[in-house]
Amino acid sequence: MKAIWKGTVVAESADTVVVEGNHYFPLASLDRQYVVDSSHQTTCSWKGVASYYTLRVDGADNANAAWYYPTPKAGAESVAGRVAFWKGVQIEQ
Repeated sequence: MKAIWKGTVVAESADTVVVEGNHYFPLASLDRQYVVDSSHQTTCSWKGVASYYTLRVDGADNANAAWYYPTPKAGAESVAGRVAFWKGVQIEQ
Protein backbone atom coordinates (compact mmCIF):
# COMPACT_ATOMS: atom_id res chain seq x y z
CA MET A 1 0.00 0.00 0.00
CA LYS A 2 1.09 3.58 -0.64
CA ALA A 3 0.08 6.86 0.98
CA ILE A 4 0.37 9.61 -1.66
CA TRP A 5 0.00 13.37 -1.33
CA LYS A 6 0.64 15.86 -4.15
CA GLY A 7 1.93 12.99 -6.29
CA THR A 8 4.57 12.04 -3.72
CA VAL A 9 4.70 8.72 -1.86
CA VAL A 10 4.95 9.64 1.82
CA ALA A 11 4.64 6.05 3.13
CA GLU A 12 4.75 2.60 1.57
CA SER A 13 4.33 -0.84 3.10
CA ALA A 14 2.91 -4.30 2.40
CA ASP A 15 2.08 -4.47 6.13
CA THR A 16 -0.92 -2.25 6.84
CA VAL A 17 -3.70 -2.81 9.35
CA VAL A 18 -7.19 -1.57 8.52
CA VAL A 19 -9.14 -0.12 11.45
CA GLU A 20 -12.41 1.76 10.90
CA GLY A 21 -11.67 1.93 7.17
CA ASN A 22 -8.22 3.53 7.63
CA HIS A 23 -4.98 1.86 6.60
CA TYR A 24 -2.44 2.11 9.42
CA PHE A 25 1.11 1.94 8.06
CA PRO A 26 4.14 1.03 10.20
CA LEU A 27 5.74 4.23 11.51
CA ALA A 28 9.02 3.05 9.98
CA SER A 29 7.43 3.20 6.51
CA LEU A 30 7.07 7.01 6.68
CA ASP A 31 9.45 8.91 4.44
CA ARG A 32 10.68 11.30 7.14
CA GLN A 33 11.75 13.97 4.65
CA TYR A 34 8.03 14.76 4.19
CA VAL A 35 7.00 14.69 7.86
CA VAL A 36 6.92 17.53 10.39
CA ASP A 37 5.90 17.02 14.03
CA SER A 38 2.68 18.71 15.11
CA SER A 39 1.52 19.64 18.60
CA HIS A 40 -2.09 18.79 17.66
CA GLN A 41 -3.78 15.98 19.58
CA THR A 42 -7.25 14.45 19.68
CA THR A 43 -8.84 11.72 21.78
CA CYS A 44 -10.65 8.62 20.57
CA SER A 45 -12.88 6.98 23.14
CA TRP A 46 -11.53 3.50 22.48
CA LYS A 47 -8.05 4.05 20.96
CA GLY A 48 -6.80 6.84 23.24
CA VAL A 49 -4.89 10.06 22.55
CA ALA A 50 -3.78 10.58 18.94
CA SER A 51 -0.76 12.67 17.99
CA TYR A 52 -0.32 14.17 14.52
CA TYR A 53 2.20 14.90 11.81
CA THR A 54 2.00 17.60 9.16
CA LEU A 55 3.03 16.53 5.66
CA ARG A 56 5.32 18.89 3.74
CA VAL A 57 5.79 18.31 0.01
CA ASP A 58 7.36 20.83 -2.37
CA GLY A 59 6.95 23.63 0.18
CA ALA A 60 3.22 22.93 0.71
CA ASP A 61 1.92 21.81 4.11
CA ASN A 62 -0.98 19.48 4.81
CA ALA A 63 -1.48 20.24 8.50
CA ASN A 64 -2.21 17.29 10.77
CA ALA A 65 -2.75 14.95 7.82
CA ALA A 66 -1.29 11.90 9.57
CA TRP A 67 -2.08 10.56 13.00
CA TYR A 68 -0.79 7.88 15.33
CA TYR A 69 -1.41 6.61 18.85
CA PRO A 70 1.81 6.72 20.93
CA THR A 71 0.16 4.71 23.73
CA PRO A 72 -3.07 3.11 22.52
CA LYS A 73 -5.63 1.90 25.03
CA ALA A 74 -6.19 -1.79 25.75
CA GLY A 75 -8.11 -3.26 22.84
CA ALA A 76 -6.45 -0.94 20.31
CA GLU A 77 -3.01 -2.56 20.29
CA SER A 78 -3.28 -3.20 16.54
CA VAL A 79 -2.56 0.51 15.86
CA ALA A 80 0.52 0.67 18.11
CA GLY A 81 3.57 1.84 16.16
CA ARG A 82 1.44 2.73 13.13
CA VAL A 83 0.28 5.85 11.33
CA ALA A 84 -2.85 6.64 9.27
CA PHE A 85 -3.69 9.45 6.86
CA TRP A 86 -6.56 11.70 5.81
CA LYS A 87 -7.07 15.25 4.42
CA GLY A 88 -6.55 14.38 0.77
CA VAL A 89 -3.86 11.74 1.19
CA GLN A 90 -4.63 8.95 -1.29
CA ILE A 91 -4.20 5.33 -0.24
CA GLU A 92 -3.43 3.04 -3.19
CA GLN A 93 -2.11 -0.43 -3.85
